[in-house]
Amino acid sequence: MKFAPNYRITPSLTKWLLEIERHREAINVLPITANLIASLRETARLMSTHYSTQIEGNALTPEEVGEVAKGKKGDFPGRERDEREVRNYFRALEYIEEQLKKKVKITEKLVQTTHSLVLTGSKKATPYREGQNVIKDGATGRIVYMPPEAKDVKPLMKGLFEWVDQEMDKKILPAPILSALVHYQFATIHPYYDGNGRTARLLSTFLLHKMGYDLKGIYSLEEYYAKNLQGYYGALSIGKSHNYYGGRAEADITPFLDYFLEGMAISFRSVRKKADRLKELDKDAPIKYQTEKLRELRPQQRQLFSLFIKNKEVSVNDIAQHLGLKPRSAYSLVKNSIEDDFMQIMNQSRKARTYGLTKKWELLIKKNKDQDIDR
Repeated sequence: MKFAPNYRITPSLTKWLLEIERHREAINVLPITANLIASLRETARLMSTHYSTQIEGNALTPEEVGEVAKGKKGDFPGRERDEREVRNYFRALEYIEEQLKKKVKITEKLVQTTHSLVLTGSKKATPYREGQNVIKDGATGRIVYMPPEAKDVKPLMKGLFEWVDQEMDKKILPAPILSALVHYQFATIHPYYDGNGRTARLLSTFLLHKMGYDLKGIYSLEEYYAKNLQGYYGALSIGKSHNYYGGRAEADITPFLDYFLEGMAISFRSVRKKADRLKELDKDAPIKYQTEKLRELRPQQRQLFSLFIKNKEVSVNDIAQHLGLKPRSAYSLVKNSIEDDFMQIMNQSRKARTYGLTKKWELLIKKNKDQDIDR
C-alpha cells in the first residue's frame, strides 16, 4: 500500500525550518572539544532514554536512569519493569548509532530489531502483530484510535519503506519533514501491540542523524514530547474518525508536522544556547585560535571539519552524505578545497580515492585533541 502523505507547507512550517537550519549551521561550526562533545552526547542519550520511557509511564528519575545505563541492577526494588525498560531503550539507542556508522537504510530488519531491543533487550527481530490492537484513554476507557487490521500492516510498512527510499534518493523533501512523516505513519500503522511510540521516536532520530541533522549527537527531542505530552497525542490524533479506515490515511498531517518541527526548533535552540555558554566559559587560547582559523574556511568546509575530527580519510561519498550533497557537488567542493590548501588526496587509486586535511588543518585537530588530554 503506497504511502502518499497529505500536508501543506505553511508559513509556520517554513518559520520552524528556517530556525532549525540556523541553529544547525551555528552548532556545526562551533569549535567544541572532542571530550566535551562526548560528554554532551552521553547526556543527550540519557535524556532521550529518560523522557522516551517517561512518556510510557516509567517512573525512574534522570539520575536513576544514569545508574541503570552504567550497568547497575536490582537497585530499584518494586520498579524492575522500569529498570528493564530503561536498559532496553538504551541498548536500542546504541544499536541505532551502530547502524548509522554502517550507513544502512531504514528497512524492515532495522525496524523489527529496534523494536525487539526496545521491548525485550534482544536483537532477535520481532514480527509485526497478527491481531487487532486498540488505543484507549486510560482514564475513561474510550477508544482513542483503532489502527489498521493485521493483514494490512505488512503492505503498509512496505509502502512506507519504499516511500522513504524514493524521497531520500530525490533529496528534495527537507529532512525534518521526512522524519516527522515517518514518525507519524509508523504511529498510524501501529505495527506492534506495544512499544510503537518508543520505536517511532528512535526511527525519526535515526533518519535525522542519517540526513545530517545529528547536531554532533548532543540533542534530545524526547524531552519536548514528554513536556508537551497532550500536544504530542493531540497532534497524532488526526482524521474524521478514531478508526484508521474512517479517513486517517487521507487526513491532513500538517498539524503534526507543525508540532514536530516546533519541537526540533526548540531542542536545537536549547542546544545552541548550551554550546554557546560552554564556549564562553572555555577561556583557553587554543579554542580562540581554532575559532579564528575556522573563520578562514567556506561554510561547507567548516562543516567538513567535524567529519575529519572523526575520520582521518574520507571519500567523496562520505562528504556527500555528511553535507547532504549530490556526488557531483561534493566532488566540486573537494576540488575547490584542494585548491584552497584545505584538503589533499591521500589514496591515489581511482576506485578507492580518499582525501584528508592538509598538514596545517590536521595540526588544528591535533591541538584540539591535545587540549582534551591536558584536561
